[in-house]
Amino acid sequence: MNRTLRTALRATAATLLTLVTTVAVGAMAGTPASAAPAGLPGMDVSSWQGNVNWSAAWNNGARFAYVKATEGTSYTNPYFAQQYNGSYNVGMIRGAYHFALPNNSSGATQANYFVDHGGGWSKDGRTLPGALDIEYNPYGATCYGLSQASMRSWIASFVNQYYARTGRWATIYTTTDWWTTCTGNTSQFASNNPLWIARYSSSVGTLPAGWGTYSFWQWASSGTFPGDQNVWNGTLDRLRVLACNGPC
Repeated sequence: MNRTLRTALRATAATLLTLVTTVAVGAMAGTPASAAPAGLPGMDVSSWQGNVNWSAAWNNGARFAYVKATEGTSYTNPYFAQQYNGSYNVGMIRGAYHFALPNNSSGATQANYFVDHGGGWSKDGRTLPGALDIEYNPYGATCYGLSQASMRSWIASFVNQYYARTGRWATIYTTTDWWTTCTGNTSQFASNNPLWIARYSSSVGTLPAGWGTYSFWQWASSGTFPGDQNVWNGTLDRLRVLACNGPC
């Protein structure tokens, strides 16, 4: 989830594209904010960060983390166990995310792969619903060669299957620009799926249609914590409610 890396990869030789499988590639608009926005501080990481010093991140104020688990149906984060369990062990509320490749297989197929490789959910008060990272294609066409209608169907297939497997609606990570371009700015997911918006600016800006507010905001690619910098739009108690899907 890093715009600079994505842009560079698009401009380099195809051999460099293989590096992206270890990075959740981002698509932020604007420039990094100079200070963290209001909200509960957190982070997201992938194999790009390797073994994370979770105690240091906790001591610096991070209270939640999203960890990349899978991409498509052939990639798993080799550092997933250290990152997912390590964040939990220091006291963070944590969740897993899946980097979508909608041109490779169906949404349901990728949801199953995600759940089977770390993206499940348990009502322990410390596990967030899994997140679908749906954004700019680092390997080719921005919308993966799908029409807006086909992209909407793909996302529905993923989130419906994730719900069938876990009883939770997946968080959706995206940018307003990509969502508008590739889904036609649909509002059909706003009533169920929490929004994780990516925008590197001092303002969160216009949100995708239907979402009156965001749940998570990825506001910078680097800062106090390893990986990308995020905030939860609320208190720690409210984040526990999301983790528990209601009272724990």
